[in-house]
Amino acid sequence: MTEDIDRRLTAAVASRRDALVALTQDLIRIPTLNPPGRNYREICDYLDGRLSGAGFQVELIRAEGALADSDAHPRWNLVARREGRRSGETVHFNSHHDVVEVGNGWTVDPFGGEVIDGRVYGRGACDMKGGLAASIVAAEAFIGAFPDFSGAVEISATADEESGGFGGVAYLAEQGWFAPSRVQHVIIPEPLNKDRICLGHRGVWWAEIETKGRIAHGSMPFLGDCAVRHMGAVLAEMEANLFPLLAGKRTEMPVVPDGAKQSTLNINAIHGGEPEQDPDYTGLPAPCVPDRCRITIDRRFLIEENIGEVKAEVRAMLERVKAARPSFDYEIRDLFEVQPTMTDETAPVVRTVSDAIEKVLAKRPDYVVSPGTYDQKHIDRIGRLKNCIAYGPGILDLAHQPDEWVGVQDMVDSATVMALTLAELLLPDRQD
Repeated sequence: MTEDIDRRLTAAVASRRDALVALTQDLIRIPTLNPPGRNYREICDYLDGRLSGAGFQVELIRAEGALADSDAHPRWNLVARREGRRSGETVHFNSHHDVVEVGNGWTVDPFGGEVIDGRVYGRGACDMKGGLAASIVAAEAFIGAFPDFSGAVEISATADEESGGFGGVAYLAEQGWFAPSRVQHVIIPEPLNKDRICLGHRGVWWAEIETKGRIAHGSMPFLGDCAVRHMGAVLAEMEANLFPLLAGKRTEMPVVPDGAKQSTLNINAIHGGEPEQDPDYTGLPAPCVPDRCRITIDRRFLIEENIGEVKAEVRAMLERVKAARPSFDYEIRDLFEVQPTMTDETAPVVRTVSDAIEKVLAKRPDYVVSPGTYDQKHIDRIGRLKNCIAYGPGILDLAHQPDEWVGVQDMVDSATVMALTLAELLLPDRQD
């Protein structure tokens, strides 16, 4: 019986190959750029039409009052639910619909959705509209083959994952959409490669460090106090002591790539002195000693680390600089923090997806942890739902790159894995 179910679902997904490609192309062609948050309602309306036509009950939810939500760029989310004919558990596929800026270096139309040599190209193809399309086709194939399933299938398309997810999954989790009483299994089709299951991610702390100075005429800098020079001392202290300290911290988490198995810190931005003028300004800057300089730091930490210690290391670094520079003054402001998370390998969704991967790809999957966070953080932290993983088509290294693409066969294989997972979890009589 089980082998017959597997064959039927494999054939059902394969027969939808062209539809899967077309759906991915349609999604890419809606430029849901974040920031600022363009075309969120358009993509939700498109998916509403598609999923309503497949028998799903669809709700469009605006994250009113959430971070970045505005009348100019409202944060729209979609949740679609298809009830089975008997009671049972709910399997939820969550994908974000926003994409990052295009950037330079493209050789194809970033919103063209071109198919070249078995690859669909475009911004968001890999991260993660190919995964969203694969989950929809998997659900349609499963429901078409086994309409008498138990429980429910849910599909969501959510906002702002690329900028923290607060107008998307975090908002939905706060409203109870991911409560364990209504959803039992969550799969996030992020592009972690079709033969890998992502159990979670490292932690993150973003902060802004500002060094303070005193403004003066640029011809008499000795009458002022240069905040940029103070920041230069901070950067030098980072290079001399903080970066080596972080490089010595290693984790037992299966983080990929290997370089992310250590603690890391990225300097995201630096701003000092006069603000940049508009592009059409043709004059020179005024001669002033800068009285402020700011950097934004992006600190990724390990499950073995404590967030309090992470922050204390940076403050200790700043205090060392202060002790060596009598006029040094600084301020540090928290911007954002997330604890590391990792689902246990014995969790039901992990075991089920692992078995499906072995059936489709004839190999056991690798278990990995993402170097960066994704929306599992909100499902875990706010929703209190631990039975959650990331699994989807696409090569992680292609995310946010020019000429981003997703392989057609990778999408078909991943959709087949998802369909077999639905059968395992929602067909309790499959062994009869």
